[in-house]
Amino acid sequence: MKKNRHGRIIELIQKYDVETQEELAGRLRDEGFAVTQATVSRDIRELKLTKVPTAGGKQKYAILKQDDGHMGDKYIRVLRDGFVTIDMAQNILVMKTVSGMAMAVAAALDAMKFKEIVGCIAGDDTIFLAVRTVEETQELMEKLYSLIRA
Repeated sequence: MKKNRHGRIIELIQKYDVETQEELAGRLRDEGFAVTQATVSRDIRELKLTKVPTAGGKQKYAILKQDDGHMGDKYIRVLRDGFVTIDMAQNILVMKTVSGMAMAVAAALDAMKFKEIVGCIAGDDTIFLAVRTVEETQELMEKLYSLIRA
């Protein structure tokens, strides 16, 4: 439930100029989440949201960007911890992960923003990575192996 709520909070602050915790709590309640102000306050802290100025002179919640080098290390660690095997089928990479880790590894791959990856679909222990071309698929496979084995 928390994961769903956090995802919805991110969607809401990207779609609307949410100015207060009370407004965010109201929007979440409208979406069917039973939240209190304390819950929303914790969510804001956990998601590392911050307030930024808007064009109208007000403030709204936004996602606080992390140091890319530090976050990159975390994503690589998730990739290494979850990785089992990878295989190529034309322009699709099929990655097997430890059971239950596919979504986390796919999220890490998305966050790493490989130019070759068009998109990922994750199940419980399998990820399909759609890649633009067969050549880029081979290049990506080599990049992933070098990250995992480093």
